[in-house]
Amino acid sequence: MKRSEKAAELYKGGFNCAAAVLSEFCEDYDLDTELALKLTNGMGGGFLEGDICGALSAAILVVGLKHGHSVKGDHGANLNCYAKTRQLIDAFKKKHGAITCRRLLAGKDDSEEERRRMCTGFIESAVDLLEEFGY
Repeated sequence: MKRSEKAAELYKGGFNCAAAVLSEFCEDYDLDTELALKLTNGMGGGFLEGDICGALSAAILVVGLKHGHSVKGDHGANLNCYAKTRQLIDAFKKKHGAITCRRLLAGKDDSEEERRRMCTGFIESAVDLLEEFGY
C-alpha cells in the first residue's frame, strides 16, 4: 500500500487530515507517532476556521523536520527551509487551485461524505508531493 493510501486510511479511521499526513513521516524523522497525532489534533479543517488546509500544514511540518534550522544564527538553513516550504505550497496550489479549506471546498457539495472524499484527495496529494520532493 502506498504511503498516501495509508494516510488516507488513517483519516478514514477517525484522525484528522493533518494527523494523517504527519504520522506517515514519523519514523523517517524519529518523531513519536503518538506525539505527532496529539500535536496535529487542532489543525484539521484549516485550524477549525477553514484556513490553511491541515494536510498541507502537516506537510509543511515535515519540511521543517528535514530542513528546519535549529542553530541560532543559521540564516542559511532558515532561508533554505522557507524555499522548500514555498516549493511545496506552490505545488499544492498549482494542483488544487488554493491552499485554504474554505477555497478548496468552495462551491462543492456540502455533504459530509463529499467533503471527506475531497479531503482524502488533499491528504493523498500532500503525501505524494512530499515523496516527490524527497521527504
